[in-house]
Amino acid sequence: METIKMTLHWLSYAYYLYVFGYASLFKVFQKKSMMQSMKSLGFNKIWTISIGILELFGVILLIIGIFKPQYKNAGILFLFPFAVGAFTTHMAHKEYVYFYNSLIMCVLTLVLLATDKNFRIML
Repeated sequence: METIKMTLHWLSYAYYLYVFGYASLFKVFQKKSMMQSMKSLGFNKIWTISIGILELFGVILLIIGIFKPQYKNAGILFLFPFAVGAFTTHMAHKEYVYFYNSLIMCVLTLVLLATDKNFRIML
């Protein structure tokens, strides 16, 4: 059971890192399709690049977190609002084609935190 849990955790982590990694880099380096998509959602160039830089900061925390688990959890918690924001924005604009990745990121945030042996919420 522990092996399955760890496999699920690291596969989820890899996908989380992949999605936020390419999304942040597309925004920072101003890929044309990303810039047009963000513009259609109401974000100008400055906002798009700012979101990309903040997402990239979260991705860097995730990469550091491979070696230091407290940074991994900080990166996941830092990126969670971006996942929720992307999901709600795509749903509000009826872009159902694009909301799947953001929905998956919202769910994977919970999966990653629930399967992490170094993360606990005490109520």
